[in-house]
Amino acid sequence: MNVSQANVSKVLTWSCVDGPGNRLVLFLQGCNFACPGCHNPHTVGQCNHCGDCIAACHSKALSLKDGRIAFDADACDACDACLDACPISANPMVRTMGVGDVLQLLRDHRPFLSGITVSGGEATLQAKFIINLFGAMQDDPELAGLSRFIDTNGHLGPKMWDRLLPVTDGVMLDIKAFDPALHRELTGRGNEKSLASARITYAAGKLHELRYLMVPDKTDTPAELTRLKGFVRSLGRDQRVKLNAFQHHGVRGRARDWPKMTKAGVVAAANMLRASGLNNVVTPPVWL
Repeated sequence: MNVSQANVSKVLTWSCVDGPGNRLVLFLQGCNFACPGCHNPHTVGQCNHCGDCIAACHSKALSLKDGRIAFDADACDACDACLDACPISANPMVRTMGVGDVLQLLRDHRPFLSGITVSGGEATLQAKFIINLFGAMQDDPELAGLSRFIDTNGHLGPKMWDRLLPVTDGVMLDIKAFDPALHRELTGRGNEKSLASARITYAAGKLHELRYLMVPDKTDTPAELTRLKGFVRSLGRDQRVKLNAFQHHGVRGRARDWPKMTKAGVVAAANMLRASGLNNVVTPPVWL
């Protein structure tokens, strides 16, 4: 794909939960993990133009042209019925955006923004686009003051981090589990790259937040929390850690049968981590 373009699943022109301040967020399409507990499963797959979504679209925003899904953004009323109809967790509303398109969006909303966050899916699957975008922002006098963040699972090698980090201000990195077998159960992949990425970004002074999803009877166990504590202490006691609670919002498949994480469980884990000397542990501000 042209590295000056990206497959974008969704754009939020403002968000106060995807990094510091008010941020424009690009959700890129595609992920290299297969997490059963994913709350954005429609960002994982790539559309194969099967056409199953067309009948679900009451606004007639989707059609099949020359064997490919065509999406009319002007006709769409954002009901998202097509996402539920897709058999492969893809998004027929994906659009291609160039660096120039994103720069113009940022200029349009500049007075209200603190920065941009590129999320997903998995943002770093389109790392070369991010490098071009962030570099262009850095070189633009009007946009250079906006902070540039990446929300990632960390499944990326050190050579690409060497290219990304010079143009990146902050990284929010998810650790799904510390036990290798559990991590593979929860994501389909090992955790070596994710742990290494946390160390790389921390050493560069760019690890804004380490995120940890608490899943009852899986990642909330004493053994996993002890590993979390040890890992964060190996980075630095002041490293920001955000404990997120597994819920059912957006989740499909077998994870719908998993119990929800309780507020009491998250608070207890946070208190344990703080008591061990970790100075920057945060919990969700809102509970559903």
